[in-house]
Amino acid sequence: MRQLFKISIAEIDNLIEIFEDALNFNYSLNLFNVHFIHTMTQTAPGQNPLHDAPPKWRVAEVEALFAMPFNDLIYRAQRTHRQHFDANAVQLSTLLSIKTGGCPEDCAYCPQAARYHTGVENQETLPLDTVIAAARAAKEEGATRFCMGAAWRGPKQKDLDQVVEMVRAVRALGLETCATLGLLKEGQAEQLREAGLDYYNHNLDSSADFYGEIISTRDYQDRLDTLQRVRKAGIRVCCGGIVGMGETRRQRAAMIAQLANLDPYPESVPINNLVQIEGTPLYGTEKLDPLEFVRTIAGARITMPKAMVRLSAGREAMPEELQALCFLAGANSIFYGEKLLTTGNPQTQQDRALLDKLGMRPM
Repeated sequence: MRQLFKISIAEIDNLIEIFEDALNFNYSLNLFNVHFIHTMTQTAPGQNPLHDAPPKWRVAEVEALFAMPFNDLIYRAQRTHRQHFDANAVQLSTLLSIKTGGCPEDCAYCPQAARYHTGVENQETLPLDTVIAAARAAKEEGATRFCMGAAWRGPKQKDLDQVVEMVRAVRALGLETCATLGLLKEGQAEQLREAGLDYYNHNLDSSADFYGEIISTRDYQDRLDTLQRVRKAGIRVCCGGIVGMGETRRQRAAMIAQLANLDPYPESVPINNLVQIEGTPLYGTEKLDPLEFVRTIAGARITMPKAMVRLSAGREAMPEELQALCFLAGANSIFYGEKLLTTGNPQTQQDRALLDKLGMRPM
């Protein structure tokens, strides 16, 4: 009987290798399985899921990503990130407020709303020379994209004429251009495209079912209509949202799902952590757990694998360790400069020092 169980050391080692391979395969299969099933079940009959348009993401599927063990989620997000990007390169953007304050909207997070007493005064649109000087300085500091933001419900034609000149001038400096001007009417996106605008930013802000808690002066469809006009004009879309406004995890997942289900999803996805400004209705809201913010970044990366995921507003209050986790989770773009519209942003030298510590570099 003993002869039946005699086995050499080499054979034992071989069995161990087979067993380890099986375990590794099973682990990889588990990571892949949810997305594979998701792909197969969301593709219409007769379509090839490997070659057709990306499938739709259900809210429950994104919520399941959020619920993964943290290490597994970050591992999956980083793997996805490396499939499409250099994991150690970060795109640098600078944002300038070309028209500050006096906005007629009632966005509960925004210090530029005229109805709130936040200390932000209504200012005139910046002159062209000032914008050009700011863009030139941003380029010298290493920024590759220059974004221009205006506190309007939407631009009037006289406003748009000024922005068109700014876009042309900034683009002539060799920078990518982006504008965030509010709601666009028919024909306005085409004027911006003809001026050479590369990106138009218009955030969804939140999920559709939470939107009414923070804004009443425009509805969710207004935002979707503007995004459709931008796409139709042939301008790339910059669109993300804000977290930490009192929403639930499911509502955060729903916002990510909505973004991922845009056809196509945005080329640039800014994820903002609420900056609480005294005088706004959201001042005093319970702060979001920092790791939940990282989970949101990871969810954006996994569901929109080819997008630039931007670590946006709220970064000034983030310690370096948290920012590093966000980069690990798939963020590969930051706003770079002293101010983000009307709130603080880390100084350029601090940003450079952090990137050096992490062995990262500008794109």
